[in-house]
Amino acid sequence: MTPLTYDIELRPGETLHLPQTVVDRVGAGHWRITIAPLAENEVSDPPRGHSAFLSGYALEDEGLYDDYPTR
Repeated sequence: MTPLTYDIELRPGETLHLPQTVVDRVGAGHWRITIAPLAENEVSDPPRGHSAFLSGYALEDEGLYDDYPTR
């Protein structure tokens, strides 16, 4: 199984809630869950986005893949 790593930032008054996708992956077995603060000067990678894909979509592309069978 691939290890999961999440960087989070909580503001004062916020409560930690784990994403349901994480909760769903934890089942029977022996697990190690570690929560540790990031150092002030430590920089994490920004979350991945899909903005590049969405920016590349043009109205002319509508229906382009309609002939491909669904999986």
